[in-house]
Amino acid sequence: MILGVIADDFTGATDVASMLVRAGMRTVLVMGVPTGPLPDAEAIVVALKSRTAPVDEAVADSVAALHCLQAAGARQFYFKYCSTFDSTPDGNIGPVAEALLNALGSEFTVACPALPENGRTVYRGHLFVGDQLLSDSGMRHHPLTPMTDANLVRVLQAQCHGKVGLAGHEAVSEGVQALQERFQALQEEDVRFAIVDAVDTAALHTLALSCADLPLVTAGSGLALGLPAVYQAKGWLQPDRHAARLTLAGGPAAVLSGSCSQATQAQVADWLLAGRPGFQVDVRALAAGEPHAQHILQWVDSQGEAAVLVYATAHPAEVQSIQAELGVQRAGQLVEECLSQVALGLMDRGVRRLVVAGGETSGAVVQALGVQTLRIGPTIDPGVPWTQAEGRELLLALKSGNFGGTGFFAKALALTE
Repeated sequence: MILGVIADDFTGATDVASMLVRAGMRTVLVMGVPTGPLPDAEAIVVALKSRTAPVDEAVADSVAALHCLQAAGARQFYFKYCSTFDSTPDGNIGPVAEALLNALGSEFTVACPALPENGRTVYRGHLFVGDQLLSDSGMRHHPLTPMTDANLVRVLQAQCHGKVGLAGHEAVSEGVQALQERFQALQEEDVRFAIVDAVDTAALHTLALSCADLPLVTAGSGLALGLPAVYQAKGWLQPDRHAARLTLAGGPAAVLSGSCSQATQAQVADWLLAGRPGFQVDVRALAAGEPHAQHILQWVDSQGEAAVLVYATAHPAEVQSIQAELGVQRAGQLVEECLSQVALGLMDRGVRRLVVAGGETSGAVVQALGVQTLRIGPTIDPGVPWTQAEGRELLLALKSGNFGGTGFFAKALALTE
């Protein structure tokens, strides 16, 4: 084992795992804080449901995961968060990163959510989504973690006790030595966290080389693209071109979507416009105590062999209206519980290929299905691989709400037929 990754949600975990596998690193994803021996792999990704958890809970679970990875012999550690830096003013990125640094007895690390191949770049410490500042993107309407400030130094500083600084584009573009010198200068100024600019994938490879000797790195999934080459140079890793091989299977398939991101809205619309069957979850019916999941499964039965979409995806105005009536937490819980019940019903009906959109939804569904370990397979779109539940004929594609092209759902299912 070389790398231990702690991811703050389940789709983010599959995202970073897919990057490692693409570079030839045998990677296994474990759901929740491990309770027993870890599987044999060069990288272990621990998937937590901590992104929107209370700060104390997120910190405790993350440190517990770190201790398990330390005991298993990991040589470097990676705290993975979303490429849109999803967080609240109080956390959880800053508190978790600081707790991990403290647990490792380390004084300095980097923070870089960039994933240029998905349009997430950092310049002058500001996060861009495509051509828009994060604060101008659809993330400003996120129902749980609305991001209204693109200045990552300011966002992270509000969550940390330690000082936050910037390693800008000039240092990154000049190469590894210049970037490491910038890190040293920041540490001399008592900076504990360096936001690092990255406008392209080459910058992430430079960053990976510059972080080779840091006990802890914190980033989105993009940094993982460069780490296997670092480990190969150290003599720790021999890349495996078959690292992404899974036992793919056809048969019944379904899509569950709880995300309300702009990308997922477009994916749901594309599915429906193509005339494929879809059923929208009625959150108000759930709140009224109606057996809505049973009604959905009855509808599934009426569709025969067709792949179906069950979705709670809605436009921001509708989401805000429901949250105003029911409260943010209750509305989210109702959707997660309903889609989890539907997932169990789909398994009873023989579905063995399941696409799930949304981090919170993916976490709830995976927990309901009792999945403990996932092997990482081929990439569908950047950041989203197919995975296989260890020891089961169950394929899962866990998609971050913001990821994937417009035709993602149909593309994902076609890859397994």
